[in-house]
Amino acid sequence: MHENSLLLGRLRGPVKLLMILSIAFTLALYAYLVGLRIFDNESSYGMFEMIRPEGRTLVQWTLGALSVAVMFASLFLADTKGAIEINPDGFFDLVSVILGRVAMIMTGFIVLVMFYEVVSRYVFSKPTLWANELSLWLGSFVFLLAGLYAMQQRSHIRIYIIYDMMPRWAQKLSDCISVLLIVAFTFALVWGGYTDAENRFLRMETFGTAWDPPIPGTIKPALLIIVVLVCLQAVSNLIADWNKAPESHTPADEIDEVEIENIRRTLEGKK
Repeated sequence: MHENSLLLGRLRGPVKLLMILSIAFTLALYAYLVGLRIFDNESSYGMFEMIRPEGRTLVQWTLGALSVAVMFASLFLADTKGAIEINPDGFFDLVSVILGRVAMIMTGFIVLVMFYEVVSRYVFSKPTLWANELSLWLGSFVFLLAGLYAMQQRSHIRIYIIYDMMPRWAQKLSDCISVLLIVAFTFALVWGGYTDAENRFLRMETFGTAWDPPIPGTIKPALLIIVVLVCLQAVSNLIADWNKAPESHTPADEIDEVEIENIRRTLEGKK
């Protein structure tokens, strides 16, 4: 059971149990909030209050339980390697994979939010004030975390036409130059944006709409933090790949053999 574990080992079972319990507790709190909304509208909480938890114990517990559930789910999902994923190698790889799983979970939340909005708008003629902004908020984090995950998986855009013709020493030199450019960009971005990000975060700057979520106050600091993580991941990749043998790249590298095999089996099953 633990042979295929990438991170947790013997802790895989306890983490799975904690994930299930935290998800169940979160759903129970959410069901209670929905019940209050239906049967006791005066003391209920809506999405406006969910982003303003100060003094609202039930809201704080719900948000805390949701955060814990996402944390344990991310750890559990990161413990298994996907069919086309690269094996994580080292601490920074594991951090990137875990945060990549967070991005995957957020994508699921976006689907649920938009589904709710479509049903509310077109079935009950009651559009929400928050669905579009919440999906935008979550999508921003997905975009940032996906960049970190892509760096760890080496799946970002790279042009190999000239690179593959170079001797290995020249390839290493090119890799060093690329990483130095990433480090320089990260330094410039943090140097120029730190004060603005700090000010936005400290005053928790809001979006200025009816729902008024703190999108600027959270996204700007997250941008700097995740760019630093991308930079560290790039350095980690350089170190991990330094002594690897040269690779040749062809258009066939883009073919997902696992996906083709799944499609083939599906088509055979329909015959």
